Amino acid sequence: MQAAGNPAAQTARNPAAQAAAPAVPCPRPDVKPPPGRPPRPTPPKDDPVLRAVGGDALATDGLVVPPGAKRPPALTATSWLVADLDTGEVLGSCGPHVYGTPASVQKLLLAATVMDRLDPKKTITVTEGDLAIEPGSSAVGLLKGGRYTIATLWLGLLLNSGNEAANALARLGGGAGGVPATVAAMNAEAKRLGAYQTHAVTPSGLDGPGQFTSAYDLALIARKCFADAEFRKYALTRTAQIPAQKQLKKGGFQIQNENKLIFNYPGALGGKTGFTQLARHSYVGGAERGGRRLVATLLGAEARPLRGWQQGAALLDWGFSLPRDASVGKLVAPDGPETKGTATGASVAPLAEKRPAPAPAAARAASSSGLPLGAAAAIAVILAATPLLLLLTQRRRHRVRRRPAGRARPTSR
Repeated sequence: MQAAGNPAAQTARNPAAQAAAPAVPCPRPDVKPPPGRPPRPTPPKDDPVLRAVGGDALATDGLVVPPGAKRPPALTATSWLVADLDTGEVLGSCGPHVYGTPASVQKLLLAATVMDRLDPKKTITVTEGDLAIEPGSSAVGLLKGGRYTIATLWLGLLLNSGNEAANALARLGGGAGGVPATVAAMNAEAKRLGAYQTHAVTPSGLDGPGQFTSAYDLALIARKCFADAEFRKYALTRTAQIPAQKQLKKGGFQIQNENKLIFNYPGALGGKTGFTQLARHSYVGGAERGGRRLVATLLGAEARPLRGWQQGAALLDWGFSLPRDASVGKLVAPDGPETKGTATGASVAPLAEKRPAPAPAAARAASSSGLPLGAAAAIAVILAATPLLLLLTQRRRHRVRRRPAGRARPTSR
């Protein structure tokens, strides 16, 4: 493998040597950043162990690709990663463990945390608190006092990135603890998945102080989502009908999936778009080709010359061009060695009762597929910019080898 187009394998085996090696610049288009872009928030201090989760070669701010791999596409994304959803092999990355602001791809963590705990057929009533979202941010158009099935909320969340849908789902998923309990559970789930650099503050991905993730962490979260048949069904839905609310004398309307990958990329599995002025564009997309299922994640992108989903598509094309045994690292398996606590430092309130639907055997196999050989080590780390707490993390060695017509376009989603 090469972390700088340099085949010196000793740097991959020696973290100290790799830390001293210069990072290889990631391919980027020759475009100027847009004027008025807000400064990026200050991330937590890098931890050398967190940066090496999944393999020592991933501990770089630059490019890491397999030996002999063709040059990846030039993207505006500040960090990205391509991985195999089934084997967990990381095929290549740019700054896999660089902290980034998630925007609405954080809704995938909400789905990974509570989707299997909520009955999609249950009808609920939207509250005033559910509608308390940032003015101008992405909303599907739910109404206070409106009655919707939980399946409709998931469609509003994943197709139109509805922030009020995220609030409602988080409230329901948290039971008596409401939204705060779900946010705490999201952080616990991230930690269970091995996404140690992810810290959620809001269930929707609307910006919050200390809210971060990484391209590597997003791949872990996406892998959990794509293992769920219900998630895949929602993510591939092209249009959906938001029902009329007769008691409120309001008609229904149709929404369209904002993830253009499913309309334009053969074999698309779906994914999630994201944007805020602070985070810029983020994207997660999956696709299947020739019996392989890959996922691409990216953070901090601009919409020109390629939109977020187009950058994801370019990464998927690049990943599918690589041999099946190509690898620069590994997506770690869930439930690695850990200590109690979450990234928030708060206790996790019980979530709503889990609905009785066992995961398919294929999904379970996908989420627990073989790990690379090597030893696991645990170490105490300091995580996040808010409360400091100890986390025990696992180091794994790798193998070489629309909204309704007339609605204004939101400023954040």
